[in-house]
Amino acid sequence: MLFDTHMHLNADQFEGEIEETIARAEEAGVKKMLVVGFDEKTIRIAMELIDTYDGIYAAIGWHPVDAVDLTDERLAWIEELSQHPKVVAIGETGLDYYWDKSSKEEQKEAFRKQIALAKKVQLPLIIHDRDAHQDIVDLLKEEHAEEAGGIMHCFGGSIEIARECLKMNFYISFGGPVTFKNAKRPKEVAKEVPLDRLLIETDAPFLAPHPYRGKRNEPAYVRLVAEEIALLREMTLEEVAKQTTENAKRVFQLNN
Repeated sequence: MLFDTHMHLNADQFEGEIEETIARAEEAGVKKMLVVGFDEKTIRIAMELIDTYDGIYAAIGWHPVDAVDLTDERLAWIEELSQHPKVVAIGETGLDYYWDKSSKEEQKEAFRKQIALAKKVQLPLIIHDRDAHQDIVDLLKEEHAEEAGGIMHCFGGSIEIARECLKMNFYISFGGPVTFKNAKRPKEVAKEVPLDRLLIETDAPFLAPHPYRGKRNEPAYVRLVAEEIALLREMTLEEVAKQTTENAKRVFQLNN
């Protein structure tokens, strides 16, 4: 059984095709998935999906690119929705220095508010990190994010950054880029991360793994990520699937 710990079936790219996409995922052995809502529209669709499909859970939060739009009212709305039993994480939140719609200061403020919310509602965080590795680590430390813990989503940092995150109660998740031939660093980190803190994801419809690079990604392809991790760590696909699913259930508190 595979668990795609980060996907966006709530994205426009899947409109009208959700049923077929879920069916393909199930055929590939993907029995559980986390849909991530990161603005008003995608949060609303995420809530509909978790009420419709048994194997889908949600994370809800506000994306750093849109940090400028995170009002106190929207934060209160996210807090209210987080009481739903199938909302299992806060995010994705974090820092994104590639896009500049929101300033670094606006991003940091929105990030701090969501770390505080995660601690308040006792849910793990989903962290988005683009070109901001050290600032992410520093801010997580300042805000005592280890009290919430969570997931470094689609991790692209160094092994040193990964170790800092592991110390703060975070899991390290790998997506399609780990399968790319030139992805030296992600492959090295994927070999090093303790097995009980390793997760897999697609970030569908983005970042499709080899051989679908550049095409629309979908949850079924998380199997290709698992196969690459198995190869890197000299394990069987079944072992990787079992361990990463157990890890996902632990971080999302689904074992009870």
